[in-house]
Amino acid sequence: MSIYEKIGRRIKVIREKAGMSQDALARNMKIPRPAVSQIESGARKIATDELLRLSQIFHVSVDDLVNPGKEPEVCLHEGKEEKGPKPRLRINVPQKNLQKFKEVLLYILNKVGSKPNIGETVIYKLLYFIDFDFYEKYEEQLIGATYMKNQYGPTPIEFAKIVEQMIKKGEIEKVKSDYFNYPQTKYLPRNKPDLTKLKASEIEVIDDVLNRLSEMNAGQISAYSHGDVPWLTSDDGEVIEYESVFYRTPPYSVRAYEEDNG
Repeated sequence: MSIYEKIGRRIKVIREKAGMSQDALARNMKIPRPAVSQIESGARKIATDELLRLSQIFHVSVDDLVNPGKEPEVCLHEGKEEKGPKPRLRINVPQKNLQKFKEVLLYILNKVGSKPNIGETVIYKLLYFIDFDFYEKYEEQLIGATYMKNQYGPTPIEFAKIVEQMIKKGEIEKVKSDYFNYPQTKYLPRNKPDLTKLKASEIEVIDDVLNRLSEMNAGQISAYSHGDVPWLTSDDGEVIEYESVFYRTPPYSVRAYEEDNG
């Protein structure tokens, strides 16, 4: 299989996951629909500016488009760990973390999900700041999701698979819309969160993040995340380490550190 076929297949998978037709993608890229079909089949070389446009449309990095093998495998862990060769990066989500992820996402969606600016990209960043703010403040994980650095900011690797499961169970609904002429993926809650699964300290951090950041649009919150030390100190396409949160600078730090008077 040629490199063009591999990239084309990757684009087709992403487009279908996003629920977008070839016609809709062609309109967004400002190219004829047959050109999209040719790109996806590998019959047409894709130009650099078209790759950049695709990365904007689907909110993924260009590297993710041209290197599909870098995508990690996500396992929602509810049974025995499988044996055999492992991929480059395997993310196991224990049942405890899976439940916490769902309840936090339902809490966010019930609070701010109906706002016109709250699409998938904004939710990614809200989850990141909730997780990293809590870790900085309490030195323990809230959701404990795995975040990867890409050009749009931190992205929770487990998100797509967990959301897919929640949609199948009727817990949330996926909606396609436009926000200022850009395609947007929204999630609307069908259930309320089980607040008994969230501690008071966890709700406090979640509310603080929502109060500070939920009015930002995707571009604003992505740009804001680029100034945070954990993102700055990570390499593109790599997992962002939680421990780097202790080197944060204002205005990102949420913990009152004692000054060294020695």
